[in-house]
Amino acid sequence: MPQPAKEVSRILPARKRIALVAHDGKKQELMEWASHWKETLIAHQLLGTGTTAARLSRTLGLEVEGLMSGPLGGDQQIGARITEQRLDLLIFFWDPFSPQPHDPDVKALLRLAALWNVPVACNPSSADFMMSSPWLGQDYEMQIPDANAWISSRSDNN
Repeated sequence: MPQPAKEVSRILPARKRIALVAHDGKKQELMEWASHWKETLIAHQLLGTGTTAARLSRTLGLEVEGLMSGPLGGDQQIGARITEQRLDLLIFFWDPFSPQPHDPDVKALLRLAALWNVPVACNPSSADFMMSSPWLGQDYEMQIPDANAWISSRSDNN
């Protein structure tokens, strides 16, 4: 199947929309990481799945929009935001040692992030690099698939 051309520019705003997600075995690690970056995170719009969002809000006092828990559709909600260009960064501390009942949802989420050119951090080191990037607090122009051209070309050929 041909890939959609990356011909459309998208501007990530200086105030990023950041998803914070962690599997159960990585929640404490995300909490410690977020505590370190709390002053930076405050400047951005945060959202997270289920208990991760609740713990970040309760423990660190961060304003985090809570979505459904991952196994209940939260990963798919984040994926929808990526597709709609309503999410700018994904910080997802996933547990490589624990199979998840919603592994297909996790794979779909990471696929959408790759397709739509959304930066993803999957551990504290990559998240540190993301948070310390000079682009974090600035507008950033990037290329994304031209969805309209993709739909048009597929509907013309079918």
